[in-house]
Formats: sequence, structure tokens, C-alpha cells
Amino acid sequence: MQSIVQTAQGPVQGALSQDARTVIFKGIPYAQPPVGERRFRRPQAHAPWTEPLDCREFGASCPQTDLSVMGFYSKEFYDVPLPPLNEDCLYLNIWTPESAGEDSRLPVLFWIHGGAFMHGSGSEKEFDGEGFAKKGVILVTINYRVNVFGFFAHPDLEKENPEGVSGNYGILDQLFALGWVRENIAHFGGDPEKITIFGQSAGCMSVQTIISSPLSKGMLRGAILQSGGGLRALHETPAKEQAWAQGQKLMEHLKVNAIEELRQVPAEALRDAAYAAAGQQLGWTPHIDGWLLPGSVDQQAENGGILDIPYMIGSLGDDIGGETLLQEAGARWCENQLKLGRAPSYLYFFNRKLPGDDAGAFHSAELWYVFETMDRCWRPWEPKDRELCGQISAYWANFAKNLDPNGAGLPHWEPYASTHKEPMVFQ
Repeated sequence: MQSIVQTAQGPVQGALSQDARTVIFKGIPYAQPPVGERRFRRPQAHAPWTEPLDCREFGASCPQTDLSVMGFYSKEFYDVPLPPLNEDCLYLNIWTPESAGEDSRLPVLFWIHGGAFMHGSGSEKEFDGEGFAKKGVILVTINYRVNVFGFFAHPDLEKENPEGVSGNYGILDQLFALGWVRENIAHFGGDPEKITIFGQSAGCMSVQTIISSPLSKGMLRGAILQSGGGLRALHETPAKEQAWAQGQKLMEHLKVNAIEELRQVPAEALRDAAYAAAGQQLGWTPHIDGWLLPGSVDQQAENGGILDIPYMIGSLGDDIGGETLLQEAGARWCENQLKLGRAPSYLYFFNRKLPGDDAGAFHSAELWYVFETMDRCWRPWEPKDRELCGQISAYWANFAKNLDPNGAGLPHWEPYASTHKEPMVFQ
């Protein structure tokens, strides 16, 4: 794989990893900057360029709170300098094997970060694709619009497009990035027909929204839902009227009366107002708009409106809601897939109590293992953790390759079935 790759929009220049086994492209723009008149509009194709674009540094993240003051999670994930914040934030990152060529047709993992739909980015330190690249899998991570920038909805905005919908821009960003990957990933050694999407927390909820949307048909062949998905899980998908009410609350907070005024509010002021309007709730989320999302994600799953593809789904022992909430939601998901006669689902339960403190198997703990980034963490890892990391990352890579996590040297993982309803336990 050359460090300069030609995309449909123009050439991009990446860099070799330290061990020279992976070529990394950071901060590739996949859409026009959603600023000015493009604020609160769908993502649009980026203007082409001719000279190689320097893609050796991560792009900006969507305006959000200061993650370095998040207490426990600050120490865990955000104790290093974070990328700058800017409304111009629609960038993606690619890790591909140095040995890959345009005819390699490698499987692709497409990662959607979490952060309560309020914050986060695809360049957080726990995310990295070198481990996957060494296994013959390309990793893509993305930034998308979060909080008010990604999920503001208002009746006046519905007049601006033929479908008569508004909001859900963060999900549309994800789908647009997925479309960009399908168009361009062959140039990086990937196969556009072998894309598996995966995400955790709000990223998992995003994955569930995508596979529940008719707009995603034909765009992916597998999905992994980590700590946030299932049936009757963390969050009931709001109706558009609820999204409108949240938008009106924001406008009242800012004392603006029209969308044109709101588009002129400085990004930092808009960000701060978004947090004030949401309070402690999941205030900025995907909603049922009748186009991107015809019904709630639960309704879509139960009536068979989701993509008929293989899934992996699971949660953690000390996850949000405790041990049972998300685990039971995942089991209900698998049971529903059985009822529908769908492709197999693989259920897991991560219950390794991480060393170094008493936080246990906390929400997000599995990320160090999935991405093989334990050396970036402060924790006093034990040989058991290294072994578990090798297993988990291999299962994820195998699923991307074969839609089945099993492979040589790994404990066998049975899919969920009427005769086998126990999860694969990682501990």
C-alpha cells in the first residue's frame, strides 16, 4: 500500500506506523464542512482537490464538553491532548495493512464512537487499527456531528428538503461516511461488499439506528452492538414531536426565534446551550422521522424491519443499568432474531474486573481489549488480560472476515439458538 492513495475526491497522503506494517490515513474529509448555511443540513459531497491532501493528523472533533474533566472517564480515556474542536468535523481515519493492494479485497470494520450522542470522536486514544490491520482487516473510524449540531430538529427545517424531515444529521453523517467508504475503500485494499459496522454505547445505538433504517439497505453485511443495543435497552426512540420540543427548548434558552438566527449563533455558544437544554438526559438523539427511521428501533426489530445480517451483541458485568439490563436486552434481541428466522446472532458477556481499581467490568472497559490498545492505559495489566485481549480482538476480526467469530486457536463460540442461549463469557 502506497502512502499516497487516489480517492474519488482527490489524492490523500498517509504515513507508515512505527513498525512499518500499517499505513494510517488520518483526517480524511468525507463531506463538506457543515458550517454556515450547511449547519442543520444533510452532509454534502466534498469539493474535489488535485494535490495530495496531508492526512497524517486527526481532524477536529465536533464542539463538545471538555472531556478532560469527566472524572473517572477522564483518567481512563481522556488524559492526553485531545484533537481541536471545530464545527468543521466530518473526517474519517483508515488503518490498512502495508501489504495491501487495490486487488486485496480485505474486510472492513467501520467504527462508530460513543459518548451519549453529546461528545466523543473517532480519534480517542483507546481506538486504533494496527492490531486489526495485522490480522488482515481494515479499520475505519469516523467523526460525526453530536449534540445540537447532529440532532437539532424543528418544523421549519422540514420545509428545506423534499422528504419533510429534520434532525438526525449525526446518523446521516454516519451513513454518508459509510457511502464514502463503499466508494473509496478498494483504493485502500478493502472490499466495499465486506463492511461490518460496530459501535459502543451511543455508537451502538447508532449502529442499531442504521440497521433499522431503509437507507442502509445493501451498505453492510454484518454488525456488532456493544453495550447499548438490543430490545428494550437503554433508551426509547423519541417521536419527532419530542425532538421538536427539545429544539424549541434550546431556542428559548438562546432567545432566538428563527432558524436563520440559530445558524448564526457561534458554535461555542450553541454547544453550551445544547448541554444546558439537555440537562442530565439523553436530550440529543436520533428520532422517528418516518424516512431515515420509520419506527422506533424496537418496533423495527420486532416487525422484521432491520437488516437480515449476522450480529454480535453483548454488554458488561458492571455496565450501565447493572449486570442484567443490557444483557437481557441483548438476549431478547437474539430471541427475536430466532423468532424471525434470521441470520445467526452471537451473544457475549464481558465480566473481567479490570485491575488497578474497584470499577470492575465498567461501561467501555472492553474497548482496550477490542482495539488492542492496553499499552495506552495506566492499568497494571496482568497476563490474563493480555490473553483475553488476544481472544476478543481475534473474535472481532474473524467476524469481519467470515461473519462468524470462530477461528483457529479460539474457544468455540456457539451462536444463540433454541438449544443454546448462553452467552460467550469473557472474564
